[in-house]
Amino acid sequence: MAAKSQPSAPKSRSPGGITDDRVASQGQWGRAWEVDWYSLASVIFLLVCAPFIVYYFIMTCDQYSCALTGPVLDIATGRTGLSDIWAKTPPLTKKAAQLYASWVAFQVLLYMVLPDFCHKFLPGYVGGVQEGAVTPAGIVNKYEVNGLQAWLLTHLLWLANAHVLSWFSPTIIFDNWIPLLWCANVLGYAVSTFAMVKGYFFPTNARDCKFTGNFFYNYMMGIEFNPRIGKWFDFKLFFNGRPGIVAWTLINLSFAAKQRELHGHVTNSMVLVNVLQAIYVLDFFWNEAWYLKTIDICHDHFGWYLGWGDCVWLPYLYTLQGLYLVYHPVQLSTPHAVGILLLGLAGYYVFRVANHQKDLFRRTDGRCLIWGRKPKAIEVSYTSADGQRHHSKLLASGFWGVARHFNYTGDLLGSLAYCLACGGGHLLPYFYIVYMAVLLTHRCLRDEHRCASKYGRDWARYTAAVPYRLIPGVF
Repeated sequence: MAAKSQPSAPKSRSPGGITDDRVASQGQWGRAWEVDWYSLASVIFLLVCAPFIVYYFIMTCDQYSCALTGPVLDIATGRTGLSDIWAKTPPLTKKAAQLYASWVAFQVLLYMVLPDFCHKFLPGYVGGVQEGAVTPAGIVNKYEVNGLQAWLLTHLLWLANAHVLSWFSPTIIFDNWIPLLWCANVLGYAVSTFAMVKGYFFPTNARDCKFTGNFFYNYMMGIEFNPRIGKWFDFKLFFNGRPGIVAWTLINLSFAAKQRELHGHVTNSMVLVNVLQAIYVLDFFWNEAWYLKTIDICHDHFGWYLGWGDCVWLPYLYTLQGLYLVYHPVQLSTPHAVGILLLGLAGYYVFRVANHQKDLFRRTDGRCLIWGRKPKAIEVSYTSADGQRHHSKLLASGFWGVARHFNYTGDLLGSLAYCLACGGGHLLPYFYIVYMAVLLTHRCLRDEHRCASKYGRDWARYTAAVPYRLIPGVF
């Protein structure tokens, strides 16, 4: 599955063509140096509209039983007004603020204080201190990889509370869902603003900062590549992985508990959503060290796009299926449920195997077997901002010979399975597959624009060898 993609980032014009590889790689490795009118318009649209999109989806479930057209029709016909809808919206509460502050503090504690021990007894798991990819300035950061440990400890505590301790109700997240939304927004905007101020006045590494001269673009897309506090608190790793993704499965469990409380049982569709999304979350934490080499860490700077997106967009819109099923419990027929389960598992298999093939190829420098054969590779080179020439290889075998982003194809299959589990009664749970299709298609184009600028003519040779992006013969 895609590593927690947030609202689709805007395209940016390449400041240099692919003829000057050094200039192009410096300009496009990370994000753009310059902002055209389309990028600026996209940035302003997302900054203004994305928070309202989240509010609209959550509000329609709370007030209109998840009917997306309900508020629009009521306002258009004069049955209600915006002020009436807002008046019915639960406000920020002291309880929600305390709950959210405790949650974030607990995740910071797990991230900073407890070194990873899972890698010492789980065969095949890579945790502890790991190195990230080389930054545009030629720096290699070290990370404390302990996300799986944080997820396990958090969920063990949740289960202990549900069955033994009874400190709080398992429905606590659902019961405070909208007040917690305001808390998440406060944190999202606070960390995004702090990251921008930090980038201007006390960056972790000034050579990895980028300034476009446009306030809105700098705020959204970020200035610093790897903002940190101290040696180990890395903003990108923490907010990309914790607290949003650790919370994902807890949110689904709270929704399942609320469905049981309201309807007396948990439907097989709710079980499917919980299981399939838990597989994705566990996969993310099991492969957290691999995640250090993905686009989020290797190319995106840290701004509102990641800061607010990880605090608000991810936990609130990626869990819409479970929220919908609280209001509209769906009991699927056995063949339907089995079909959805197989689709979700097939999507996960393609996603995981494709990423494994790429990781194996990278770790062995191509000295491996993929689908029983020696892999095909395209030799490429690029220049980092420090003037150093680097050589690399692009895999053109296995799933990576079928399409250039076939891992995204698997991600889309899994996303479709989540939505199909909710039946066909409403449009709301299908937002996720529509959003992911748009986002991953755009992400393909954005990534390939960057690669064309970074690798120059070598990238053209690669696209000739692997002509399709997502679907062979189609796109």
